[in-house]
Amino acid sequence: MNPLRWIGQRRTHAIATVVIIALFTPQIGLMLRPYVTHAVIGLLLVAFLRLDTSAAKSYLRRPRLIIATTLWTTLAVPVLFALTTKLLGFDTALPDVFTGLMLQAIASPMMATPAIAAILGLDATLILITLICSTALTPLTAPLFAATLHLDLSLSPLDMGVKLLLILAACAFGGLGLRRIITPERITQHRDSFDGLNILILFIFASAVMADVGSNFITQPLFMLTLIVLTFAVSAVLLIVTYAVFNQLGRKSALALGIMSSQRNMGLMLAGVGGTIPEITWLYFAAAQFPMHFAPWMLNRFARKQA
Repeated sequence: MNPLRWIGQRRTHAIATVVIIALFTPQIGLMLRPYVTHAVIGLLLVAFLRLDTSAAKSYLRRPRLIIATTLWTTLAVPVLFALTTKLLGFDTALPDVFTGLMLQAIASPMMATPAIAAILGLDATLILITLICSTALTPLTAPLFAATLHLDLSLSPLDMGVKLLLILAACAFGGLGLRRIITPERITQHRDSFDGLNILILFIFASAVMADVGSNFITQPLFMLTLIVLTFAVSAVLLIVTYAVFNQLGRKSALALGIMSSQRNMGLMLAGVGGTIPEITWLYFAAAQFPMHFAPWMLNRFARKQA
């Protein structure tokens, strides 16, 4: 059997396994760290390659819904993050954690969320079109929030926006071009193999981001555990609040939107700032891999009941 197909057929377990392997192989992570941006670009290319434009057209006939979901994930979520974290004093007591939280909030949803929604039997098309719209706005909204909140970044907000725009435009052009060459039929036929490829690229990204997690667990275990608990709490609150806000759309769509809102494309933010962020912010990103990779496995049974 094709190894990629074999991995893809075990999607939910494989995604969770990625973060466990990354945690216990720090040498591989250090070796792969220079390729964080490359992994993000790879994930974006595969996402645009698998973009089902025909399925998205039906939602374009309901612009109010798309505008509402896009504004929620692009503007409402960062504003809620900013108000809550400032109210709790993160910006002054833990400025590097605050930077990590806000970079998470201003990021667009993960490009893999439509695939995760499909795996769980949820409304992947609504996620897809919302993802496209919110990702297109990210080069504008992310620098605006970064400048307003005075985030500790190596790049200026303008440079960050330009870099994000170039990355997204190049990946969209390349992915959609490859889609025409390979053809949608063959992409659908080899769905499991593309899922396996996504998981391998996720391993590169997770390993690179989590290279220092093991050593920090030894030197400061309580701090790392606190970061991991915080990332799980943030993901859970985002999912629950979004589910409640959009519950009138039906449980399938509301849960899909909740998963989308809680799964943020922090890798794109890393690429946008050139991978240079404060050390504690980097550790927060690493801790956030746990809820990100375990969510499909943890939500699998509940999601299928909703579907």
